[in-house]
Amino acid sequence: MPRAARQFKDAVYEQLARIGKSIGSPRRLELLDLLCQGPRTVDSLAQQAGLSLANASHHLQVLRRARLVDTEKNGVFVTYRLADEEVCAFFLALRALAESRLAEMERLRRDFLAGREGMEGVDRDDLLDRVRRGQVAVIDVRPRDEYRAGHIPGALSVPLDELERHLADLPRDRQIVAYCRGPYCVLAVEAVERLRAAGYRAIRMEDGVVEWRARGLDLEPAASATPQATETA
Repeated sequence: MPRAARQFKDAVYEQLARIGKSIGSPRRLELLDLLCQGPRTVDSLAQQAGLSLANASHHLQVLRRARLVDTEKNGVFVTYRLADEEVCAFFLALRALAESRLAEMERLRRDFLAGREGMEGVDRDDLLDRVRRGQVAVIDVRPRDEYRAGHIPGALSVPLDELERHLADLPRDRQIVAYCRGPYCVLAVEAVERLRAAGYRAIRMEDGVVEWRARGLDLEPAASATPQATETA
């Protein structure tokens, strides 16, 4: 191969490797997953990912240098967001590849959910029909800022850490469907366990807003769904 052609190919694959290196960390993958939900401050990302502020900032800078995320400064606060929707599509494709090639993914999921009632998947088409008919109540148990960024139509905002305060707002004559950030998010798992312990008929939906949007389904802004359960106590 001519030297110029070899140099060209080496340079191209070096650029591709920049992306690979930037996501070569479980923590950075989790940060991308969180940013798929919507823009977040460094403080919020650090808290949700269980990182120190310094570590979160370091990981985010790596992602920024690979041009996967952008920043916006408002006073002393720095907000991170995905560079564009292709980054989230890339994350979903990576996750799907891992699910198809790595048996450990299903084993980890199965072992975590073993013995937990109400964790079976809910067919999204059936769910939509049941929501429209008023047969179920759908709750979004993510933090409130994620709900504001977009949520499944008709869902009530009931953050997990506020669930007990809003139990009286939830109907007892309908099944409650809880969702969070997708199939590997544990917020909805805990919400269903708490709801069932309180005597509610509750099940978990595996899909979150990212999966919902990826299938071409519309999300709803927070302003269009403000029932009692979304109010701050």
